[in-house]
Amino acid sequence: MKRISSYILFLFMFFGFSLNIFTDEGMYPLSEIYKLDLKSKGFQINAKELYNPNGISLVDGIINLSGCTALFVSSDGLILTNYHCAFRAIQGITTKEKDYMRSGFLAKNRSEELQAKGYTIRITESYKDVSREVLSAVKKNMSFVEQIKAIERRIKKIVIRTEKKYPGKRAEVAEMFKGKTYVLFIYTYLKDVRLVYSPPRSIGEFGGEIDNWMWPRHTGDFSFMRAYISPDGKPADYSLENVPFHPKKYIKIAPQGVNEGDFVFILGYPGRTYRHNTSYFLSFEENVRMPYVVNLYKWMISIMKKMSKKDRSIAIKLAPRIRGLSNAEKNYRGKLKGIKRLNLVKKRRENEKMLQSFINADKRRKHRYGVVLNKICDVYKEKRIYAGYDQGMRYLLRNSYLLNIAFRVYESSIERKKTDIERESAYMDRNFSRTKKFMLLRLRNFHEQTDKIIFKEMLLRAFNLRGNKRIPAVDRIVGDMDPEKAINAYIGNSYKLTKIKDRSFLIGLFGKSKEQLDKMGDPFIVLAKNLYPTYRKLKEREKRYKGALDNLLAKLISVKKRFLGKDFIPDANSTLRLTYGRIKGYSPADAVYFNPITTLRGMLEKNTGKLPFSVPQKLSDLYYKKDFGRFKHKDLNNVPVAMLYDMDTTGGNSGSPVLNSKGELVGLNFDRVFKATINDYAWNKNYSRSIGVDIRFVLWFTQKFGGADYILKEMGIKNI
Repeated sequence: MKRISSYILFLFMFFGFSLNIFTDEGMYPLSEIYKLDLKSKGFQINAKELYNPNGISLVDGIINLSGCTALFVSSDGLILTNYHCAFRAIQGITTKEKDYMRSGFLAKNRSEELQAKGYTIRITESYKDVSREVLSAVKKNMSFVEQIKAIERRIKKIVIRTEKKYPGKRAEVAEMFKGKTYVLFIYTYLKDVRLVYSPPRSIGEFGGEIDNWMWPRHTGDFSFMRAYISPDGKPADYSLENVPFHPKKYIKIAPQGVNEGDFVFILGYPGRTYRHNTSYFLSFEENVRMPYVVNLYKWMISIMKKMSKKDRSIAIKLAPRIRGLSNAEKNYRGKLKGIKRLNLVKKRRENEKMLQSFINADKRRKHRYGVVLNKICDVYKEKRIYAGYDQGMRYLLRNSYLLNIAFRVYESSIERKKTDIERESAYMDRNFSRTKKFMLLRLRNFHEQTDKIIFKEMLLRAFNLRGNKRIPAVDRIVGDMDPEKAINAYIGNSYKLTKIKDRSFLIGLFGKSKEQLDKMGDPFIVLAKNLYPTYRKLKEREKRYKGALDNLLAKLISVKKRFLGKDFIPDANSTLRLTYGRIKGYSPADAVYFNPITTLRGMLEKNTGKLPFSVPQKLSDLYYKKDFGRFKHKDLNNVPVAMLYDMDTTGGNSGSPVLNSKGELVGLNFDRVFKATINDYAWNKNYSRSIGVDIRFVLWFTQKFGGADYILKEMGIKNI
């Protein structure tokens, strides 16, 4: 092997590229699996057993469940995923009278399984590179906005054509390298998902936000669901006539679990990573976007927690939002600390200087790539100028549920008049029913007093924008009055007069024309109309940024490949990926080492009897009786709860199966350690650790605590 200079190694480390002699970084797309020497990594199965486009493989048993990952564990469509991935379904069936969040939920038979409203399933069927077709839509002399619109239009054409060719399937085109490569994925798409079993929230979220992103962990983060189809075997909306879906493949359980040092791998749908991005992007994230979000989310969480204390019904409504915001806020804080701890912006800027030297060393390279980094810098300079304005507008529309619903209704009245190919994606025929369901689900979790407080704060933030970056519709609300008094009066009047909070009224708005909506005079529709021109300007500017950056980053990727003399894998983008590693502890600080497997003993040691460290009495009784059954770890003399491993994961990998070398299930991924929140931007084998719930705990708890022996039998667990 040729000697690699420390100069090149430095670039590998901080551009986020994978060099397998030093690390197993990588979320490998399906196209890369056949290039890996799987046996040398630790696999006891071959590439075709992982993914076989002409046959059945593990991929057929792995699903995308409404943004999380999950897997089939029986021939009758039984699904295993994280508790937090099923949380909206659990919350959706919870009332003060039937508090399934507190007690857990068990369907004793299939007739008792309850609908998981809003949940969908995607199963990857095939993929095809369509980069040439997509990029052929771009013509010379197009502006950046025109380029993005042309690409978006071409992608929609490909999707519509594909779904027409394969009725009942779902097609998506994923951008793999920005502005450079595009891949068409075809999915089986299921729309009837039901809840089967979930533990009490005190177990599914044991440790709450205190333990979130931390290790040691003792969280039983799992739930069971089931997929259904119509009696004729086609995907269908929820109906009592539907029957269980029979997957091509379901994943075999390994009830013996794993030990420290064992090889493991994940097939899942990780969300977004940004390792190929520049120092200018990182600096914007560090100094502009993430601090704003952390500040806003902290405030919103405190408001909603205060409201939740007033009444259990309010707490149930706000629970999903609090959980989601809390998770994101802590994640961003971890990223901010990681960027500073690693001095990542400075190091990446130094790398870019070295890359620029490489570009400048050759006349042809300099002619083609010489100004790429400078132009990227210019884009982020402009983004900083508009940041407060854009954030004010974006979060105003997002954070008041009533305004968000009204705006979508108003926008749909404009978009639905266009031809399908010209519409924004949410309002295309293939997506519009989901968009309407999303609005109705938001209304279900609407709490007026909370919405008023958040709406007021967002209006005040928008009004306090400086200079000429203002929002005219907000200025119109205030006029010449004192801002707070004017906004208070406006809010009081708007919530009193609006009918949007009525579900039947909202359903009646779908399909109405812009003119019909205008005549209604609903205050939230009026505000949506007044905000719409400003929103369109924001969207056009975002398209211009994307067009410019896609063009520049495509060139940057090309010159990096030349510089390094090899290909590298694209950032994660919610498409199916493979990652692998070992059950492995780590040292977060001097003289501190964390073992990679926790047990029931640790859960009981943390028990305070109060949330978030509250162990149900039944579990305590089982523990002190040492009623561990066959799920005891021989060396630890206890039931394992959670495990730690050095795989490369990110958001979206929640619910991903942790598989042993034979492709058998040993756990479910659900989190990372706090230091590993920086994974989205840079990966390091020393501190990048992911966390999963051990399959032995899932089986033990389901059987001993839940009394759901039938679930274990359905999964093929014998001698229980």
